[in-house]
Amino acid sequence: MNELERNLKALANKRRLAILKYLKRIGKSSVGDIASEIGLSFKATSRHLGVLTGVGILEKEQEGLTMWHSISPRKHPVATNVTKLL
Repeated sequence: MNELERNLKALANKRRLAILKYLKRIGKSSVGDIASEIGLSFKATSRHLGVLTGVGILEKEQEGLTMWHSISPRKHPVATNVTKLL
């Protein structure tokens, strides 16, 4: 599967779009805060974050015991355009 397909698959989910919309507004956030905001379990939110991170749409940074997630500035152009629409 090429990079465009992987990005489109990652973006083709309402929960992941909700995560991106939230992170666009907030900047960076922890899994627990994202889960609370979108009304999903910690485990399911972690899986969605893993998908978005795996294709390079999100990046993560650990600070102490907290993993912070944010939108990557180096994402695929299709992800950039979708993020602008949110």
